Amino acid sequence: MLSDIETYFHLAKEETDVAQRGTLLAEIEREIAAGDKYVSELETVTLLSGENDRLNAIVTIKPGAGGMESQDWAEMLLRMYLRWAERQGFPTVLYDYQAGEEAGLKSATFAVNGHYAYGLLLGEIGVHRLVRISPFDQAKRRHTSFASVYVSPEIDDTIEVVIKPEDIRVDTYRSSGKGGQHVNTTDSAVRITHIPTGLVANCQNERSQHKNKEKAMSMLRSKLYEFELEKKREVTKKIEDSKLDIDFGSQIRSYVLQPYRMIKDHRTKLEIGDVDRVLDGDLRPFMQAYLRMRRGEKK
Repeated sequence: MLSDIETYFHLAKEETDVAQRGTLLAEIEREIAAGDKYVSELETVTLLSGENDRLNAIVTIKPGAGGMESQDWAEMLLRMYLRWAERQGFPTVLYDYQAGEEAGLKSATFAVNGHYAYGLLLGEIGVHRLVRISPFDQAKRRHTSFASVYVSPEIDDTIEVVIKPEDIRVDTYRSSGKGGQHVNTTDSAVRITHIPTGLVANCQNERSQHKNKEKAMSMLRSKLYEFELEKKREVTKKIEDSKLDIDFGSQIRSYVLQPYRMIKDHRTKLEIGDVDRVLDGDLRPFMQAYLRMRRGEKK
């Protein structure tokens, strides 16, 4: 790659035709941008050294207080993460989607399947804050909305998590969604509650109640595994700041659309003014900044 750039520079220096020189300079810019992206991705891989970083991820998004405003914000976050996964080439599976009454969503859980998906998404755990002129407010007033994001690793068969039958409650309900022929009309959706911890796993994307139960149990195992890891971190006082109890006074990132446009991560202090690019799934700068911060904390 470096030799190609040097060649282009030499050709541009020797070229007398203005148009051709412009073409060569544009090619140099593309090569430099490609090189920068390659180095950036290589750095990211070296920073992903956590115990479960390599695993797939299960992501749950829930709106905070604020009704339709926060529910719409939660929907925006869902789109942002699905677009991010698409950019990465990571397949996603929407396990559970509870639509809001008028707009947005009440809860959504989806899987991101890809190498290091969990390690990349780990830094997204926490409360995300949105400030904007509400599209639902006829007076065009500024509103602040909150939504929480939780990420757990999708554990594989090499990790054993024992769940006692007497410790769970299984409920079935009718699937809901955005409509269309794929929405079930029978009580095939499954919700499993782990009574000792209060952890809940839902699945409704399969037509079979048996398959939904099987997938919900898999998600519950992943959540319990992450729950136990969290307890160990607390005992040893090595828990990361971003993984403290999620409440609506501890936002990790603010997305401000009015009166100015800026996204700021409150942990790494990284600020990006291109709000649309981030909301369209370009989370790489924030993820890299978080991973660098995590590496610094471990030293």
